[in-house]
Amino acid sequence: MSSILVCCRDKRRATEFYIPALKAAGWKGPIHLCSVDDPAPSFEGVTGLLLTGGDDIDPAHWDPKEPIHPTAEVDRARDDREIPVIRSAWEKNLPIFGICRGHQILNVALGGSMIQDIPSATGAASDLHSHGTPEVPELRHTVSVTHGSRLADLLGGHAVAVNSRHHQAVKQLGKGLKATAFHPQTLNQGQALIEGLEAEDPDRWVVGVQWHPENLVALPDAAGDAARGLFNGFVQAAEAFGEKA
Repeated sequence: MSSILVCCRDKRRATEFYIPALKAAGWKGPIHLCSVDDPAPSFEGVTGLLLTGGDDIDPAHWDPKEPIHPTAEVDRARDDREIPVIRSAWEKNLPIFGICRGHQILNVALGGSMIQDIPSATGAASDLHSHGTPEVPELRHTVSVTHGSRLADLLGGHAVAVNSRHHQAVKQLGKGLKATAFHPQTLNQGQALIEGLEAEDPDRWVVGVQWHPENLVALPDAAGDAARGLFNGFVQAAEAFGEKA
């Protein structure tokens, strides 16, 4: 039977927020949670990979000489667990959905790099991209989404209000990825901050977003519609992959 693999640090939080979002999107199959304390996961029957939020990524993965920023809280155990999982999922052409840290580690696993601290790099206010809680999400800014992209189709528009709980962001894109969502008001060396990405190959369902749609799916507004669109798209892709397997 088709299943979705969810990589996480805290299974309780994953059960509280991510699993309900998957089920609300129509997923009826098994959902396997994989934390750093579990054995390396098997891909037998897996038709989709969800990467959840969490702490920061060790810069050694993109530049061994780059020191850890004073504001960073790296989770090396998750890096070591998730990078090989992502690469295996990519090789198998599985649908992959990365959320916040998941979006970041997806990029790093495919050879990309990160801005370690947005306020230090861009001069943005410290709370512009880091505010609210999972229980009480705050919609402080919008992201601009590229016309004709998979993300635009999933989100149902080209300007979407989002919640943010991050201080790092994608810098150089990983191989096979393209940026399709941005915060134009936050600039890094003249370039708009990347808020979403997807596979360059339109036949690959691979999407990453810097915000937390799992906390927005219950909202009865446009932000909720956009969040539901992301999970609906991922579930449909996982179901379609299972039908082809």
